[in-house]
Amino acid sequence: MKAITFKRIILSVTALFMFCPVFAQEKKFEIAPSADLVSSYVWRGIYQTGASVQPSLTASFAGLYLSAWGSTDFSISSDAYRSKEVDLILGYEIGGFNVFITDYWWSGEGAHYGRYSTDHYYEATVSYNFGEKFPLTLSWGTMFAGGDKKENGKQYFSSYFEAAYDFNVWGIDFTPSIGISPWKGMYSSTFGVNSVSFKASKTLNVTESFSFPIFTQFIVDPEHDDIFLVFGLSF
Repeated sequence: MKAITFKRIILSVTALFMFCPVFAQEKKFEIAPSADLVSSYVWRGIYQTGASVQPSLTASFAGLYLSAWGSTDFSISSDAYRSKEVDLILGYEIGGFNVFITDYWWSGEGAHYGRYSTDHYYEATVSYNFGEKFPLTLSWGTMFAGGDKKENGKQYFSSYFEAAYDFNVWGIDFTPSIGISPWKGMYSSTFGVNSVSFKASKTLNVTESFSFPIFTQFIVDPEHDDIFLVFGLSF
């Protein structure tokens, strides 16, 4: 069996997107760099590491986009394991629909990137936002290749469903959300509620020409009996 690489996925998905109505999108090429600083890195209710910097770079055109997202913690001990993650995302967005494929790689500092069939995790995700009048976002992601395997070598097809609702009160953006694992996989041993969270964010105006968003997120993970309070700021 040939190893699945992100290059093959890009070629396959790009061929599919060629049939999408990209002419309906504004044909403007954009490149957007950004970065977050977080007090701890929690992903889908599961603790990953402590305080981290998380940069991203996105190129987009007519609804198509390609993003690179990373996370590295602030461990400074020479004996400590340094958490490092680099993800690549290829997607297409039109209206409220967003369809994308993610190549997750979080093997850490010193690991070899080229172990595509074991150290990479490939996930297909579809999401839909109902719009400003009803700002509910529903998303479903399923791992379909890579290291998400059972002991017999077959895929788990680990899946994650999330529902999030955005609203604004007193100039603060609030987002309650819930994340569920529908069956046994990398998130839980059976059906499980992995994340119940409440996020509050706002923009701090430092000067007339300089401001940046901050957020605080309270997360409960019933599946693993855990709880988190995360602070972050974006640039």
